[in-house]
Amino acid sequence: MDAPLCTPGEILTFWFEELQPEHWFKSPPGLDEQCQRRFMSTHLALARGIPPLWRETPDNRLAAIIVLDQLPRNIYRASPLAFATDSLALREAKLAIAAGADLATPAERRCFFYMPFEHAENLAEQVQSVKLFTELADAHYLDFAIRHHEVIRLFGRFPHRNEMIGRTSTAAEEAYLSQPGAGF
Repeated sequence: MDAPLCTPGEILTFWFEELQPEHWFKSPPGLDEQCQRRFMSTHLALARGIPPLWRETPDNRLAAIIVLDQLPRNIYRASPLAFATDSLALREAKLAIAAGADLATPAERRCFFYMPFEHAENLAEQVQSVKLFTELADAHYLDFAIRHHEVIRLFGRFPHRNEMIGRTSTAAEEAYLSQPGAGF
């Protein structure tokens, strides 16, 4: 039986209160399964369309972006579906930023409004990512934004996704991927 749809508040409670920040980017054992069980129904529902409730407040907008951008990376890890709603997350991030939702959110949560730009396989979006993370003034997040930008500048895509989504890597991408610490 499918899990019931979550509210934006439930998403934020999970992401910011139940999880430790180190779990946002390095999944501990069992987290992916928990995300799949608890949030897949909500992810699929938002992928079909964003109900007005999810755009009513800055927090709700942030929750929608997390559902479309961050949670699929846990729910569908090592699958092309992990990136399937990236364009939807980017659209929601752009709408949220245009509405000032990012600036109405505590600075320590703002990075999640900007992650969809960092995840985009598009140089213009990567430039915007670096700009947004520069304005956030968090050296750690800015470093990752710059590194993502550089990969897209060099290859026009993220080579670490190639095998997972059925793309053939170029010789240059294979050389890059053979380096310690390549990929994200």
